[in-house]
Amino acid sequence: MKHTRRLRWLLMMIITLPLLTSCGYNTMVGLEETVGAQWAQVENVYQRRADLIPNLVETVKGYASHEKETLEGVIEARSKATSVNISADNLNEQSFAQFQSAQQGLTGALSKLMVVMERYPDLKANQNFMDLQAQLEGSENRITVERQKFNDAVKNYNTKIRSFPQVIYAGWFGFEKKPFFKADEGADKVPQVKF
Repeated sequence: MKHTRRLRWLLMMIITLPLLTSCGYNTMVGLEETVGAQWAQVENVYQRRADLIPNLVETVKGYASHEKETLEGVIEARSKATSVNISADNLNEQSFAQFQSAQQGLTGALSKLMVVMERYPDLKANQNFMDLQAQLEGSENRITVERQKFNDAVKNYNTKIRSFPQVIYAGWFGFEKKPFFKADEGADKVPQVKF
């Protein structure tokens, strides 16, 4: 009887041990850290854009001082966008939507500012303005690239924690699905250009 118990215990260990070693905990931690690091890079490029805006506004002010409402709108949108901070540990749908909404507000305000600037040929010819505009365009491109890298990191992480048998261990250890960046609402519609 004693020998049977030991044999059962040994068989249980043989069966259980491979399951425990293949739980993928370290891999899930690594992927979660990659998501966090990539999120920090997304915030970095958004901050770069936010840092350029005061210089852009000051340059435009000299040429278009009567466009006060548009300039104030950009400053206010920048303030809102930089006040929304999300920790990589707190990436959930609600906080993510709040961040994305603030960034969309800033993007909209910048679009209005660009329309205003089209009205001032002297401004468009100003070297400082041209440099700032090029840097802003570069920032927008960097944002697109970093958002894509973030989505790739989230896809890898979410795939891992939802795959068998990791889905079991992910639940035990508190690994939760991370949200993706999504296209802005209405981005699927072709813009109409009217002259």
